[in-house]
Amino acid sequence: MARIAITEAAANQIRNVLHERGNGLGLRVAVKPSGCSGYSYVLDFADQLNDTDEVFEDYGVKVIVDPEALAILNGTEVDYVSEGLNRFFRFNNPNVKDECGCGESFSV
Repeated sequence: MARIAITEAAANQIRNVLHERGNGLGLRVAVKPSGCSGYSYVLDFADQLNDTDEVFEDYGVKVIVDPEALAILNGTEVDYVSEGLNRFFRFNNPNVKDECGCGESFSV
């Protein structure tokens, strides 16, 4: 069975952003062909569910994934980290075989 995990830090950030935005079901995570390594992550708000969407929930927050991206994202942990002045979502994806030097794209 496929699984996407959400850390407590990521759940807090998603909750805060959805609260500021005023609506939304959760965070939609997808992948697209991009960059020098093959794929990049795409983040958006989910305001509705599609019939084929997979929904994963931790800490009361939902991450929504379409089935096409699920094979690439299966087993991924979505985290939210602070490094110096930068704050961002980090994807700990066990399917990644290689990443480009700038960290913007990956291959599976």
